[in-house]
Amino acid sequence: MQPVLEVEGLSKTFHMHHLDQNLHAFSGIGFTLNPGEFLLLRGPNGVGKSTLLRTLYRSYLPRAGQIWYHTAEGRIDLARAADVDIALLRRREIGFVTQFLIARPRVPAEDIVAEPLRQAGMPRDEALFEARHWLEAFGVKRTLWKAYPTTFSGGEQQKVNLARALILPQRLLLLDEPTASLDAGARKALVDRLADLKAQGVAMIGVFHHPGDVAGLIDREIELQAFEELANVDL
Repeated sequence: MQPVLEVEGLSKTFHMHHLDQNLHAFSGIGFTLNPGEFLLLRGPNGVGKSTLLRTLYRSYLPRAGQIWYHTAEGRIDLARAADVDIALLRRREIGFVTQFLIARPRVPAEDIVAEPLRQAGMPRDEALFEARHWLEAFGVKRTLWKAYPTTFSGGEQQKVNLARALILPQRLLLLDEPTASLDAGARKALVDRLADLKAQGVAMIGVFHHPGDVAGLIDREIELQAFEELANVDL
């Protein structure tokens, strides 16, 4: 089986300019992720779990290492790929789910959720039908489907966020505390959706405040170790 992701010697350091010192997030991370596998990241707060996810997504550039992602066209190093290639992969193959929704003003919830399907070429009516299905599945009231999520509570915004992020299956899904602010019904809907995506072969890497929520999905775990908080190291 060809892996989806091969990570080799991945390290990340932030330079604290006001202190003229370096903050180490993680170092020497390596693993292979196959289709349909669920990898859980563990470790205390501040150890770099979310930073690792953002580095894999290429929101951050690593200090060292490779992130080999296998596309249909061949292998690409996400750590060094051009921004245009990263943008294309994010639109087509790599998803990122966080606990925060950054919603555009004056755009209805159902349109925000349907957007990934519209971008993939689905007709508007079909995309809206699917969007409404997932809004209902995550417990968003029908009266809110045409409302603007910028007016919603944090929990309701998170449900819209999940519906949008998970409506279109990706090959690789990165999950950063997606159960935060969710009620029991929405958490169950999330786990059911992740189980369905896993069965379809979607590879997943997740950080969960309560790993028990996804205990039945986890195949492997990586425990991140803490560094000394600050050190003078040449970049």
